[in-house]
Amino acid sequence: MIRKIFMIFLVSMFLICISVSLMAQTKNILMIIASQNFRDEELLKPKEIFEKHGFKVVIASSSLSVSSGMLGAKVKPDILINNLDLKDYKAVVFVGGVGAKEYFNNPVALKIARDAMKQNKVVAAICIAPRILSEAGILKGKKATVWKSEAEALKSKGAIYTGADVEIDGNIVTASGPHAAENFGYTIIKMLK
Repeated sequence: MIRKIFMIFLVSMFLICISVSLMAQTKNILMIIASQNFRDEELLKPKEIFEKHGFKVVIASSSLSVSSGMLGAKVKPDILINNLDLKDYKAVVFVGGVGAKEYFNNPVALKIARDAMKQNKVVAAICIAPRILSEAGILKGKKATVWKSEAEALKSKGAIYTGADVEIDGNIVTASGPHAAENFGYTIIKMLK
């Protein structure tokens, strides 16, 4: 009898360990930055918020070289966008800044956005980066916001441009620029809880 209870205890502990391990794997947020000229606060502020709420942030880019932000931040990406496995992440966040233009027509970045949407991940973009989502075709018929210079590009791909600081439509979050970075981060957290 004691042996049976002990075996049940061991099996239960094993299952708990596996559950905790699986939950830890899904507590990752992927943030994609440009190889150069990302917008500092659009990366750093949401990242701080995500980590404060227990999420691990993985930074991806088209290069593993140190990337410089527009305001001088230096960041070494963890992984190349070509080497991602989306099942490892609960959310995919495209960071803005003038360098984000490198992803407007990048087939890998566009596929990441489309696949994340298909897998029901939270898909987010700030500043000019919502243009990546529109080029991927996932903003058609969706409410979205973006830095004003890209508003017409979003509309031309069928997005419903609102001009709000932060916009949510389904599992998509868009934000208009650095002034909205904190609200953007907290909005993503609310959607993940």
